[in-house]
Amino acid sequence: MSPTSRISTPAEILGEHEERFEEILTPEALRFLARLHEVFAGRRTDLLAERARRGAALAAGGTLDFLPETRAVREDTAWRVAGAAPGLADRRVEITGPPERRMTVNALNSGAKVWLADFEDATAPTWHNIVSGQLNLLDAIERRIYGTTPDGRRYRVGDTPATIVVRPRGWHLDEAHLRFGGRPAVGALVDFGLYLYHCGRRQIDRGSGPYFYLPKLENHLEARLWNDVFTVAQAELGIPHGTIRATVLIETVTAAFEMDEILYELREHAAGLNAGRWDYLFSLIKNFARHGPRFVLPDRADLTMTQPFMRAYTELLVRTCHRRGAHAVGGMAAAIPSRDPEANEAALAKVRRDKEREAGDGFDGSWVAHPGLVATCRAAFDAVLGDRPNQLHRTRDDVEVTAADLLAVQRLSVGLPTEQGVRSNVAVALRYLTAWLGGTGAVAVHGLMEDVATAEIARCQLWQWQHHCSRLAGGSLATPDLIRRLTDRERAALLAEGADPVLVDHAVRTLEETALAADLPAFLTTEAYARHLVRVRTAA
Repeated sequence: MSPTSRISTPAEILGEHEERFEEILTPEALRFLARLHEVFAGRRTDLLAERARRGAALAAGGTLDFLPETRAVREDTAWRVAGAAPGLADRRVEITGPPERRMTVNALNSGAKVWLADFEDATAPTWHNIVSGQLNLLDAIERRIYGTTPDGRRYRVGDTPATIVVRPRGWHLDEAHLRFGGRPAVGALVDFGLYLYHCGRRQIDRGSGPYFYLPKLENHLEARLWNDVFTVAQAELGIPHGTIRATVLIETVTAAFEMDEILYELREHAAGLNAGRWDYLFSLIKNFARHGPRFVLPDRADLTMTQPFMRAYTELLVRTCHRRGAHAVGGMAAAIPSRDPEANEAALAKVRRDKEREAGDGFDGSWVAHPGLVATCRAAFDAVLGDRPNQLHRTRDDVEVTAADLLAVQRLSVGLPTEQGVRSNVAVALRYLTAWLGGTGAVAVHGLMEDVATAEIARCQLWQWQHHCSRLAGGSLATPDLIRRLTDRERAALLAEGADPVLVDHAVRTLEETALAADLPAFLTTEAYARHLVRVRTAA
């Protein structure tokens, strides 16, 4: 009898069946998911309640600091994380994208060292996308997947594919198409569990392993939950303890104050940390929304990693990782190569500068969103790494970061937001939401590959600017009327381009209900926003 066969918790599949879905949704796999839910769903609920409590404390005027109760963890110089597993020692270029069939082949063949197969920000959580994504990963590992060129020629995964690292959804998201014990499944456990059940042993047998990126963690207790999930899951499936490796995205401002603690909780399975940008900024705005105009930020385009408070966060991340033997992975280059040679060179030059800065700061690698950027990123890190696989030897003992440094938005080197910034946020949010509601999670908008994180920061900034009636460069004000006019203009442009009017109108309604609220609405948080969009898609 297998360990999971004793679990009787019924699974109720609400999503429609499609060809080959039975290969993923086997009785044994569902029993394994049921086991994970039986053991961990309650703790996850408690931790989400703690998020709400902490958010309320910040909204009431509280602030953030390094935790006094975990000082011993930070000051203990002896402990180290598990470190690199096979295929993860060299991470100088990582490519991200949803586990769609064509993307799977292109990412694995891109020349990147790692492919982040993304079930979270880059995947619209339709039942088709979730289950077919698992099928694509299984087919890729079994080498029975291929792509097709525009002229109909097939091409397969090459002999030296990128290492697969799966990003499941964050703790906050439910899976509406699957229920255990009458309750919606936990999206994170579904994505993690199905991949580990079907592909974990296969990856080990191929000389790799089951590797994961963990998104949206807000504190070390959420990391502890993941570590416990890994421990139980490995025992259930007969996988040796410590085989799993996890890289944590430090993409919330609260997590930035607990990097040591997060690595410590995951130390038996930790591989590294990653520095995100848009979700980090969204988290900053969300948590300090009621702290007045001093937390109002300028245009998204000006919020680069060179801004003092962002640089403090990234340098602390490198220092923390390398002191503990963990990889530090840099942020996303979202540019899409252009057919216009001049525009293309300008975009590549910007990516080159960004990656050279990261390599110079001690990062071990970085992200790109398109195969056309792999060579640029690799060249920047090759110049610093040479034949070394990483920079773990650079412990950055020169870095000293205080709590005030991480929150020092007043030290920005740029000025006021602009009307062009408002226009850009309206366009990106509306175009992305329209595509997302149609089932596409990674969307090309104005030369950049955008995902949920972009929509979050875009409409969150719109709310912040109109809520504080922010003065724009040139003297005008960010008002609800300005945002409505720009939204109407972008809606007309989308319809003229042939976009589905039902999806466009739902996207407009979603944007206005969040960006134009008189006060910070409940669904401005990631958790409730996700639920809201699921309801909108159902109506659409």
